[in-house]
Amino acid sequence: MRKYIYVLVAILSISISACNKDEGVNIFTIDQDKELGLQVKQEIASDPIKYPILSRTTYASAYAYLDQMKNTILSSNKVTYRSNFLWELSIIHDDNIQNAFCTPGGYIYVYTGLIKYLDNATSLAGVIGHEIAHADKRHTTEAMTKQYGISTLVSVILGDNQNQLTDIAQSLVGLTFSRENETEADKYSVNYLCPSYYRANGAAEFFTKIINQGGGNIPEFLSTHPNPDNRVNAINMEAVSLSCTGGNITTAEDVSNYNAFKAMLP
Repeated sequence: MRKYIYVLVAILSISISACNKDEGVNIFTIDQDKELGLQVKQEIASDPIKYPILSRTTYASAYAYLDQMKNTILSSNKVTYRSNFLWELSIIHDDNIQNAFCTPGGYIYVYTGLIKYLDNATSLAGVIGHEIAHADKRHTTEAMTKQYGISTLVSVILGDNQNQLTDIAQSLVGLTFSRENETEADKYSVNYLCPSYYRANGAAEFFTKIINQGGGNIPEFLSTHPNPDNRVNAINMEAVSLSCTGGNITTAEDVSNYNAFKAMLP
Protein backbone atom coordinates (compact mmCIF):
# COMPACT_ATOMS: atom_id res chain seq x y z
CA MET A 1 0.00 0.00 0.00
CA ARG A 2 2.81 2.42 0.92
CA LYS A 3 4.59 1.63 -2.33
CA TYR A 4 1.39 2.39 -4.23
CA ILE A 5 1.03 5.72 -2.42
CA TYR A 6 4.58 6.77 -3.22
CA VAL A 7 4.21 5.81 -6.88
CA LEU A 8 1.00 7.86 -7.00
CA VAL A 9 2.80 10.78 -5.40
CA ALA A 10 5.60 10.59 -7.96
CA ILE A 11 3.14 10.59 -10.86
CA LEU A 12 1.17 13.47 -9.42
CA SER A 13 4.33 15.48 -8.71
CA ILE A 14 5.38 15.20 -12.34
CA SER A 15 1.89 16.15 -13.54
CA ILE A 16 1.67 19.10 -11.18
CA SER A 17 5.05 20.48 -12.23
CA ALA A 18 3.65 20.89 -15.73
CA CYS A 19 0.59 22.82 -14.50
CA ASN A 20 0.17 26.54 -14.14
CA LYS A 21 1.91 27.51 -10.90
CA ASP A 22 -0.98 29.78 -9.93
CA GLU A 23 -3.54 26.98 -9.99
CA GLY A 24 -4.58 25.37 -6.73
CA VAL A 25 -3.31 21.86 -6.05
CA ASN A 26 -4.73 19.63 -3.33
CA ILE A 27 -4.59 15.85 -3.63
CA PHE A 28 -5.22 15.16 0.05
CA THR A 29 -8.39 13.63 1.46
CA ILE A 30 -10.38 15.15 4.32
CA ASP A 31 -9.10 12.41 6.62
CA GLN A 32 -5.53 13.29 5.64
CA ASP A 33 -6.21 16.95 6.43
CA LYS A 34 -7.40 15.84 9.87
CA GLU A 35 -4.42 13.56 10.42
CA LEU A 36 -1.91 16.23 9.40
CA GLY A 37 -3.66 18.79 11.60
CA LEU A 38 -3.59 16.43 14.58
CA GLN A 39 0.12 15.80 14.13
CA VAL A 40 0.82 19.54 13.92
CA LYS A 41 -1.29 20.08 17.05
CA GLN A 42 0.77 17.48 18.91
CA GLU A 43 4.00 19.11 17.72
CA ILE A 44 2.81 22.53 18.96
CA ALA A 45 1.75 21.06 22.32
CA SER A 46 5.19 19.47 22.73
CA ASP A 47 6.94 22.86 22.60
CA PRO A 48 5.43 25.03 25.37
CA ILE A 49 8.38 27.42 25.25
CA LYS A 50 7.66 28.46 21.69
CA TYR A 51 3.90 27.94 21.97
CA PRO A 52 2.82 28.75 25.55
CA ILE A 53 -0.80 27.66 25.30
CA LEU A 54 -3.09 28.91 28.06
CA SER A 55 -4.67 26.21 30.21
CA ARG A 56 -8.35 25.61 29.53
CA THR A 57 -8.83 24.92 33.23
CA THR A 58 -7.11 28.04 34.52
CA TYR A 59 -8.62 30.32 31.87
CA ALA A 60 -12.00 28.60 31.52
CA SER A 61 -13.94 31.87 31.22
CA ALA A 62 -11.72 33.18 28.43
CA TYR A 63 -12.06 29.93 26.51
CA ALA A 64 -15.83 29.91 27.04
CA TYR A 65 -16.00 33.37 25.46
CA LEU A 66 -13.93 32.34 22.43
CA ASP A 67 -15.69 29.00 22.04
CA GLN A 68 -19.02 30.82 21.89
CA MET A 69 -17.62 33.10 19.18
CA LYS A 70 -16.30 30.10 17.23
CA ASN A 71 -19.58 28.20 17.58
CA THR A 72 -21.53 31.24 16.40
CA ILE A 73 -19.43 31.29 13.24
CA LEU A 74 -19.83 27.55 12.70
CA SER A 75 -23.61 27.74 13.20
CA SER A 76 -23.94 29.84 10.04
CA ASN A 77 -24.30 26.55 8.11
CA LYS A 78 -21.87 27.97 5.55
CA VAL A 79 -18.88 25.96 6.81
CA THR A 80 -18.57 22.95 4.50
CA TYR A 81 -16.62 20.73 6.92
CA ARG A 82 -18.37 21.93 10.06
CA SER A 83 -19.09 18.33 11.14
CA ASN A 84 -15.91 16.80 9.73
CA PHE A 85 -13.23 18.92 11.39
CA LEU A 86 -12.85 19.32 15.17
CA TRP A 87 -12.54 23.15 15.18
CA GLU A 88 -10.62 23.11 18.44
CA LEU A 89 -9.46 26.54 19.60
CA SER A 90 -6.32 27.36 21.62
CA ILE A 91 -4.94 30.65 22.98
CA ILE A 92 -1.17 31.18 22.74
CA HIS A 93 0.17 33.54 25.41
CA ASP A 94 2.49 35.89 23.57
CA ASP A 95 1.60 39.58 23.65
CA ASN A 96 4.34 40.39 21.14
CA ILE A 97 2.74 38.43 18.31
CA GLN A 98 -0.40 39.69 16.61
CA ASN A 99 -1.34 36.51 14.87
CA ALA A 100 -3.82 33.70 14.35
CA PHE A 101 -3.73 30.58 12.22
CA CYS A 102 -5.68 27.40 11.57
CA THR A 103 -4.15 24.03 10.74
CA PRO A 104 -5.60 21.56 8.27
CA GLY A 105 -8.45 19.79 10.03
CA GLY A 106 -9.55 22.88 11.94
CA TYR A 107 -7.21 23.43 14.90
CA ILE A 108 -7.42 27.20 15.53
CA TYR A 109 -4.71 29.17 17.34
CA VAL A 110 -5.05 32.80 18.44
CA TYR A 111 -2.24 34.80 20.05
CA THR A 112 -2.95 37.08 23.01
CA GLY A 113 -1.06 39.81 21.13
CA LEU A 114 -3.78 39.84 18.47
CA ILE A 115 -6.61 39.70 21.00
CA LYS A 116 -5.22 42.68 22.89
CA TYR A 117 -4.53 44.63 19.69
CA LEU A 118 -8.17 44.51 18.60
CA ASP A 119 -10.87 46.80 20.02
CA ASN A 120 -14.05 44.75 19.78
CA ALA A 121 -15.43 41.25 19.41
CA THR A 122 -16.64 41.78 15.85
CA SER A 123 -13.08 42.39 14.61
CA LEU A 124 -11.82 39.19 16.23
CA ALA A 125 -14.81 37.23 14.90
CA GLY A 126 -13.93 38.50 11.42
CA VAL A 127 -10.33 37.28 11.78
CA ILE A 128 -11.36 33.89 13.19
CA GLY A 129 -13.89 33.52 10.37
CA HIS A 130 -11.09 34.27 7.91
CA GLU A 131 -8.88 31.56 9.43
CA ILE A 132 -11.72 29.03 9.55
CA ALA A 133 -12.29 29.71 5.85
CA HIS A 134 -8.65 28.93 5.04
CA ALA A 135 -9.06 25.47 6.62
CA ASP A 136 -12.61 24.87 5.40
CA LYS A 137 -11.74 25.78 1.80
CA ARG A 138 -8.58 23.71 2.26
CA HIS A 139 -6.28 26.59 1.39
CA THR A 140 -3.94 25.53 4.20
CA THR A 141 -3.18 22.10 2.75
CA GLU A 142 -2.88 23.64 -0.70
CA ALA A 143 -0.39 26.27 0.49
CA MET A 144 1.61 23.68 2.44
CA THR A 145 1.73 21.48 -0.65
CA LYS A 146 3.26 24.35 -2.62
CA GLN A 147 5.78 25.05 0.15
CA TYR A 148 6.86 21.51 1.05
CA GLY A 149 5.83 19.34 -1.86
CA ILE A 150 3.40 16.46 -1.97
CA SER A 151 5.90 13.73 -1.14
CA THR A 152 7.06 15.49 2.04
CA LEU A 153 3.53 15.95 3.38
CA VAL A 154 2.56 12.39 2.48
CA SER A 155 5.61 11.07 4.33
CA VAL A 156 4.63 13.10 7.40
CA ILE A 157 1.06 11.77 7.28
CA LEU A 158 2.42 8.22 7.01
CA GLY A 159 4.67 8.83 10.02
CA ASP A 160 7.90 8.49 8.03
CA ASN A 161 9.15 12.08 8.35
CA GLN A 162 8.25 13.32 11.83
CA ASN A 163 11.33 15.54 12.00
CA GLN A 164 9.69 17.79 9.42
CA LEU A 165 6.78 18.52 11.76
CA THR A 166 8.68 21.20 13.70
CA ASP A 167 9.30 23.18 10.55
CA ILE A 168 5.73 22.68 9.34
CA ALA A 169 4.29 23.87 12.66
CA GLN A 170 6.47 26.99 12.60
CA SER A 171 5.58 27.75 8.99
CA LEU A 172 1.85 27.89 9.79
CA VAL A 173 2.41 31.10 11.77
CA GLY A 174 3.27 32.95 8.58
CA LEU A 175 1.95 30.68 5.85
CA THR A 176 1.61 32.56 2.55
CA PHE A 177 -1.65 32.15 0.67
CA SER A 178 -2.40 33.14 -2.90
CA ARG A 179 -4.35 36.27 -3.82
CA GLU A 180 -7.33 34.08 -4.72
CA ASN A 181 -7.18 32.24 -1.39
CA GLU A 182 -7.03 35.45 0.62
CA THR A 183 -9.93 36.95 -1.30
CA GLU A 184 -12.02 33.81 -0.82
CA ALA A 185 -11.24 33.68 2.92
CA ASP A 186 -12.30 37.33 3.27
CA LYS A 187 -15.52 36.58 1.39
CA TYR A 188 -16.44 33.58 3.51
CA SER A 189 -15.66 35.43 6.72
CA VAL A 190 -18.52 37.74 5.68
CA ASN A 191 -20.73 34.75 4.82
CA TYR A 192 -20.10 33.13 8.20
CA LEU A 193 -20.82 36.31 10.19
CA CYS A 194 -23.75 37.48 8.06
CA PRO A 195 -26.55 35.75 10.05
CA SER A 196 -24.85 36.29 13.44
CA TYR A 197 -25.13 39.13 15.95
CA TYR A 198 -21.63 40.24 14.91
CA ARG A 199 -21.30 42.74 12.08
CA ALA A 200 -20.61 40.78 8.91
CA ASN A 201 -17.70 43.02 7.87
CA GLY A 202 -15.70 42.33 11.03
CA ALA A 203 -12.54 41.57 9.05
CA ALA A 204 -12.85 44.97 7.34
CA GLU A 205 -12.96 46.68 10.74
CA PHE A 206 -9.66 44.99 11.56
CA PHE A 207 -8.07 46.25 8.34
CA THR A 208 -9.52 49.71 8.93
CA LYS A 209 -7.69 49.93 12.25
CA ILE A 210 -4.44 49.00 10.50
CA ILE A 211 -5.03 51.65 7.84
CA ASN A 212 -5.84 54.29 10.44
CA GLN A 213 -2.55 53.53 12.16
CA GLY A 214 -0.62 54.12 8.97
CA GLY A 215 -0.74 50.61 7.53
CA GLY A 216 2.73 49.71 8.76
CA ASN A 217 1.71 47.20 11.41
CA ILE A 218 0.07 44.47 9.34
CA PRO A 219 0.38 41.07 11.06
CA GLU A 220 2.19 38.58 8.86
CA PHE A 221 -0.77 36.23 8.66
CA LEU A 222 -2.83 38.91 6.88
CA SER A 223 -0.08 40.77 5.05
CA THR A 224 -0.50 38.88 1.79
CA HIS A 225 -1.93 40.79 -1.17
CA PRO A 226 -4.43 42.29 -1.90
CA ASN A 227 -3.63 45.37 0.18
CA PRO A 228 -5.78 46.39 3.19
CA ASP A 229 -7.61 49.21 1.35
CA ASN A 230 -8.79 46.88 -1.41
CA ARG A 231 -9.76 44.22 1.10
CA VAL A 232 -11.86 46.64 3.15
CA ASN A 233 -13.78 47.65 0.02
CA ALA A 234 -14.29 44.05 -1.10
CA ILE A 235 -15.43 42.88 2.34
CA ASN A 236 -17.87 45.77 2.74
CA MET A 237 -19.26 45.18 -0.75
CA GLU A 238 -19.76 41.49 0.03
CA ALA A 239 -21.71 42.37 3.18
CA VAL A 240 -23.90 44.77 1.20
CA SER A 241 -24.48 42.25 -1.60
CA LEU A 242 -25.67 39.64 0.91
CA SER A 243 -28.04 42.11 2.58
CA CYS A 244 -26.90 40.81 5.94
CA THR A 245 -29.59 41.10 8.60
CA GLY A 246 -27.38 40.23 11.57
CA GLY A 247 -25.10 42.60 13.43
CA ASN A 248 -27.56 43.17 16.26
CA ILE A 249 -24.81 43.70 18.83
CA THR A 250 -24.45 47.38 19.74
CA THR A 251 -21.06 49.08 19.53
CA ALA A 252 -21.06 49.74 23.27
CA GLU A 253 -21.92 46.13 24.09
CA ASP A 254 -19.37 44.86 21.57
CA VAL A 255 -16.57 46.89 23.14
CA SER A 256 -17.65 46.36 26.76
CA ASN A 257 -17.91 42.58 26.51
CA TYR A 258 -14.65 42.38 24.62
CA ASN A 259 -12.80 44.44 27.23
CA ALA A 260 -14.15 42.11 29.90
CA PHE A 261 -12.82 39.16 27.88
CA LYS A 262 -9.38 40.75 27.54
CA ALA A 263 -9.30 41.29 31.31
CA MET A 264 -9.57 37.49 31.73
CA LEU A 265 -6.20 37.01 30.06
CA PRO A 266 -2.79 37.17 31.77
